Amino acid sequence: MVHSLAITHHEHLAEADRLIAACKDRIARQREVIASAYENGYPTVLPVLLLRALEENLRFFGKHRQLILDQLKKGE
Repeated sequence: MVHSLAITHHEHLAEADRLIAACKDRIARQREVIASAYENGYPTVLPVLLLRALEENLRFFGKHRQLILDQLKKGE
């Protein structure tokens, strides 16, 4: 039972890592969108708001990842 629980935590950790990587990629792309909009004279308010939301998601994913790590440490 403990072994399958550890696998579950490791799977969750891998998923958290994937979400973090995807979010970082999206943040980088959104920064490009903002730069392009700015350079071309388009409004950047909404793209910046989206960037802030993505950055908040990244912070949440990081906290969630830490919770998973804490659970793994407790199980060892």
